[in-house]
Amino acid sequence: MGGASGFATSLEGKKSKVETVKGLLENSEMVFSVPASALDVAEVQTLRRSLPEGTTMSVVKNKLMQRAIDGTDFAAGDELLKGANMWFFIEEDIGATIKAWNSFTKETDKKETHEVLGGVIDGSVVSASEIAQISKLPSKLELMAKIAGGIKAVPTKLARVTKAPGSKLARAIKLATDKQSEE
Repeated sequence: MGGASGFATSLEGKKSKVETVKGLLENSEMVFSVPASALDVAEVQTLRRSLPEGTTMSVVKNKLMQRAIDGTDFAAGDELLKGANMWFFIEEDIGATIKAWNSFTKETDKKETHEVLGGVIDGSVVSASEIAQISKLPSKLELMAKIAGGIKAVPTKLARVTKAPGSKLARAIKLATDKQSEE
């Protein structure tokens, strides 16, 4: 039996896939697409395991993806609906997902044949080079750590600044009294 008699190719299966993709889109900050051809099952499983939590990867037929993105901020990405595509639905950690993809293509020697085609973020289509630039931005966790470190440093600096004039004054008084006692 071939796949043509399976649930995925039935009308109910297609409707289910569209609803699943719509649910993924609702929670996604960004989606991007890569070619889905010439990847075997083991490679796809390895890639899925390497993705950060909150990222879903799925091969979606272009017609079904078109139906899912209609009426959403991701509708601008309809120009990406050409050929066999694998889509990455990213909830939070965009940089880590792109880094996982780049690492996968490097390890499997597919960098030349499986470049990122493009993506959509905030209702705008982004090119592969823009996605590469986005991946270099700090993650949400890194930004939170920097902010927390900055906030933690403020009281320490404030204490040093408020303590400094008093200690300088005390040193000046001590020097003045020492000079008077010597005379």
